[in-house]
Amino acid sequence: MNLSIITQSFPIDTETYNEITTLCENALLQDRYNYSAVLKLQDSQSYNVKGFVVLAYDDEQDQLVGVASAVDPMGLNTYEWAILVAPMYRDIGLDEALLKVIGDGLHQRGAEGELALVIENDTARRKFVEKYGYSYSFSEATLEAEPQTMELEESIHIRPYIEATDQEALIEIFSNAFGDLREESMELIHYNTMSEGRILWVAELEGKIVGTVTSSQEGTSQVITALAVHPDKQGLGIGTALLKWVKDFAVRNGDTIVMLDVEVENERALEVYERAGFIKSMQVDYFVYTGK
Repeated sequence: MNLSIITQSFPIDTETYNEITTLCENALLQDRYNYSAVLKLQDSQSYNVKGFVVLAYDDEQDQLVGVASAVDPMGLNTYEWAILVAPMYRDIGLDEALLKVIGDGLHQRGAEGELALVIENDTARRKFVEKYGYSYSFSEATLEAEPQTMELEESIHIRPYIEATDQEALIEIFSNAFGDLREESMELIHYNTMSEGRILWVAELEGKIVGTVTSSQEGTSQVITALAVHPDKQGLGIGTALLKWVKDFAVRNGDTIVMLDVEVENERALEVYERAGFIKSMQVDYFVYTGK
């Protein structure tokens, strides 16, 4: 068996994207795991997201048999990586070879942090990352809902973000919601307003900004991120109104599904999402490198 391993930076070409998609679909039939999500395959064709893929080919079969992806989703030089190896090639050390190339790529790019992503209940992958010095950090659940025409609260006005008038209010909301420093909040605002396909929305109540959410176009999906409500205005239905707005926007935009990720420990947020009709579709566990 002759194997070759190559690296491609984002954006990858369409042929490579299709090869990875086929590998994910074949593995799904056996494992029942949505590998395209954990590999963040949608980001791989974006010019606005930093990252790279490592590809392992069986040269005799002229076939892709393994892939690893490393993505810097927020542009903060912290990478999230995951590995997929075709079922018939999992006992020949290919995982270790891909991990080494991922490590070399992160070093070359001066990565300041890294997280290994493992699908819930994938015990083999969990043992693998723990073997190489990664320790469990937290979990995120992916929730989904169908686009839906919604009746929106008349008292809550939702519109796109305007930098000249909205920045300070959003910095305060992000600081309270996420514990971000001012510079971190400004980076988040910049990312959510300057990245293609993303729209930063703000919610007003009695003329004051009281909440925010970002929707991003990924294929035929709308993905929700950065939902936050001012602490003094929680419990008034603002978060639910923002979620309804995105579901309604998805209908008008012709999308097929609305998705979001939430830390499973965030029970309060989970309750808001479930009330808005979102159902858990998968969970990803995050492991941080500790070297132990």
